[in-house]
Amino acid sequence: MFEALSFGDAGWGDELLYGLAVTIRLALTALPVGLAIGFVVAGLSMARSPLLRMLGVGYTTLMRGLPEILTLFVVYNGVGLLLGRIALWYDPAAAPPAFSPFVAGVVALSLVFGAFAAEVLRGAFAALDRGQVEAGQSVGMTRGMIFRRIQVPQVWRFALPGLGNLWINLLKDTSLVSVIALDDLMRMTKVAVGVTKQPFTFYLAACLIYWALCVLSELVLARLEARANRGVRRV
Repeated sequence: MFEALSFGDAGWGDELLYGLAVTIRLALTALPVGLAIGFVVAGLSMARSPLLRMLGVGYTTLMRGLPEILTLFVVYNGVGLLLGRIALWYDPAAAPPAFSPFVAGVVALSLVFGAFAAEVLRGAFAALDRGQVEAGQSVGMTRGMIFRRIQVPQVWRFALPGLGNLWINLLKDTSLVSVIALDDLMRMTKVAVGVTKQPFTFYLAACLIYWALCVLSELVLARLEARANRGVRRV
């Protein structure tokens, strides 16, 4: 068992470590993109314009209602097909461009994360005291200054628990990209199982690695929540 997980030519430790690096890079890349989408969609959902609100609500309803793996397939195959059509339109003799599985994974995971994050952020904005915004306006602060100095610090405190749960879900959802041939931790585990015929060994190792990532994330999130709530009186 331990020999199969060792590093070097005798084991698959190097391959699993490479897959882990891809998994972490994928999650860390999708996180800021998904947060940006979440802020934009949350703003649309709270806009005064009925059309903008409809766009925001429609996006969250659609993306939250689709299975993540279906979103991944649509992005990977749909965008790849679109790029091929565009290439043929410019040059009928050109070969279809390759659509990176990593980019497809980032796009799909970001779209899903952004939809759920938008609801968390919308609830956090709704929990803000309107009087603080009015106080900022009364002293001449612009909307941008009010957003950066008054709203965002408090929204961060209110939204952090929910966003933390979404981050852990994002970490686990990265395993879905193995179906589009991205060499993440899950795919490298499957390859090792196929070669060695030791499913229990490698799937157990993958379980422990994902669990360790989640535990480490929870420890970091606990520190972030403690820092965000410093100076807040507990009732």
